[in-house]
Amino acid sequence: MDEVERTYWIAFAAIRGIGRVRIQQLEDHFGTLADAWRATPGELKSAGLDDAALRAILDGRTGINPEDEAQRIERGGVRALTWHDEGYPRQLREVFDRPPVLFLRGELLQSDEWAVAVVGTRRVSVYGRQVAEEMSRGLAANRVTVVSGLARGVDAVAHRAALDTGGRTIAVLACGLDLVYPPEHKRLAEQIVERGALVSEYPLGTEPRGDYFPRRNRILSGMSLGVLVVEGDLKSGALITARQALDQNREVFAIPGSIYSPNSRGSNKLIQDGEAKPTLTVEDVLAELNLTMATHQIEAAELIPADETEGVLLRLLGAEPAYVDDLRRESGLPIAAVTSALAMMELKGLVRQVGRMNYVRAREASAVNH
Repeated sequence: MDEVERTYWIAFAAIRGIGRVRIQQLEDHFGTLADAWRATPGELKSAGLDDAALRAILDGRTGINPEDEAQRIERGGVRALTWHDEGYPRQLREVFDRPPVLFLRGELLQSDEWAVAVVGTRRVSVYGRQVAEEMSRGLAANRVTVVSGLARGVDAVAHRAALDTGGRTIAVLACGLDLVYPPEHKRLAEQIVERGALVSEYPLGTEPRGDYFPRRNRILSGMSLGVLVVEGDLKSGALITARQALDQNREVFAIPGSIYSPNSRGSNKLIQDGEAKPTLTVEDVLAELNLTMATHQIEAAELIPADETEGVLLRLLGAEPAYVDDLRRESGLPIAAVTSALAMMELKGLVRQVGRMNYVRAREASAVNH
């Protein structure tokens, strides 16, 4: 998209109450949003806008300078993707209620089309925390991007588990990307930017509001192939996300829980009603979404040890944590060679650090016995 035209998409996104329907009306009538922005009240009325939308645009234009708004976004390290842009998530573009503009910090990759949303209650139980971590680690280890909402509880567990496994994760926010909610997740948000992305349909400076969270959940599910509900009560945000996923023809998975736990009432109900597939292992999700081949589609270079040092270390590592000094002793390699190789292997997703200088093999590598 022409950068001048993008400026006006950003400007319209800053007008509250002007969403997908109105943007489509304006573009269909005027051809460009630049022309729509300059239109007279009569011309805007002829585009089919009702009085409320017309008033919102007229009021918005008096307080918004499109060039200033675009520069403010650029200074904030944020990009704006319209639904016409190649970088706009393909799966989200297919959603009926897709956002006209998606604001982005970080980077979206083509591989992020292999994405699963992991959602659940903010008041996560010990059981829910364990399951969310295990499932998110399993998804990330299979190069599936973990999508969630940066909230307390299950969301934060899912993001951190994906990052700890060396995988990618995307957080969908219900506020502007210059803000982080909850504020204690500021450091987590920065880590996500480094290995994934923060996205939002809300312009910079937008404070979180209660009604924004259900709205953002349609983006969360829309960017994903499926939604995994870890824990949630009957009226929880996780259940809203599951309903939206069903409306978007996405697969829904749910973790069974105790019939006595309020946290599991929502997920158990989804299973009981046949709306979600009961999920016991990450393989249940991978098989249902046909993602078991995802790992095989990654370049072989990422799966093969780069040299004999990596090959030796991979042969020594397994599911049980191994301390770096033990690896040095058993391999007979210098400690500097061991630590540098482990660092590189962790970046490639071959190994995972599970405590101070303790490592496990994160995924099967071809030619381990090479």
